[in-house]
Amino acid sequence: MTVFKLTIEYDGTPFGGWQKTKERESVQGTLEQALAVLLRAPFILQGASRTDAGVHATGQVASLRTDALIPPNRLVRGLSALCAPHIAVTRADIAPDDFNARFDTTGKHYLYTILNRSARSPLYANRSWHVPARLDPERMRAAAARFVGTFDFAGFRAADCGRINTVRTITGVDIRFPGGDLIEIHVTGTAFLKHMVRIMAGTLVDIGRGALPSDAVEQVLASGDRRRAGRTAPARGLTLVTVFY
Repeated sequence: MTVFKLTIEYDGTPFGGWQKTKERESVQGTLEQALAVLLRAPFILQGASRTDAGVHATGQVASLRTDALIPPNRLVRGLSALCAPHIAVTRADIAPDDFNARFDTTGKHYLYTILNRSARSPLYANRSWHVPARLDPERMRAAAARFVGTFDFAGFRAADCGRINTVRTITGVDIRFPGGDLIEIHVTGTAFLKHMVRIMAGTLVDIGRGALPSDAVEQVLASGDRRRAGRTAPARGLTLVTVFY
C-alpha cells in the first residue's frame, strides 16, 4: 500500500465545490473518475479543505491510498491529462502510511481578492469580488489586525455551520495592494468555520467603505452576533493557497 499526497490546483467556477454531491459536478468527483480510469479501480480521495462552490485553489491537498505500482510523476501527468481543463494535479509525493490530508493539517492560508474600481473586469470576473466604492486601506488594515489571536468566531460563520466549538486561532491577516486596483486579503490560521474567511473579508470591505464602525471586528468577536458583521463576500474571490502540515 502506497499513500500519496496530491497537491491540486483548480478554478472552482464550474464546480459545486470540492466535495462530491448528486446535484453538481465536484472537484473530488472529477479527480476520482480520472483515478478510476488511470488505475483501473475505484478510489476515494480525502481532501484537506471542503471548498465551497466557486472557490478556487492553488494548493489544495488530497491523500490517496493505493496498491497500484505507479511513480509520482506518472500519477501527476496521468491525472492532469484525464481531468477537465479547470483542474490540474501539480505534485504527487509519497507520504507516511498514516498520512491523512484532512486530519493532519496544522493550518491553512487563504487569499481573498477584491477588484476596487468603478469599472468591472471580464478578466477578473471569476477570480475577484468587484467593489466599485473606494475603500479606505488604513481602516481595513487596522481592523484586520484585530482578528489575529485566539477568539470565539461564532459571529463569523454561516448560519448552517454545525461546529459546536467555534474558538479558532488566526495567525495572520495581511492586506496587500499588488497593483491594478486589486486588494488582496491573506488569512492564515489553524482552522476555519464555514464561510468564516468570506465573512471576515465582507466585514473588512464594509469597514473600508464606512458602512460599519472601525471597531466592528471587536464588537462581533465579543458578542458572537452575526448581524453586527459584514456581508458574506462572494465565493469567486476566495482561493485556498496553502495547506500546512
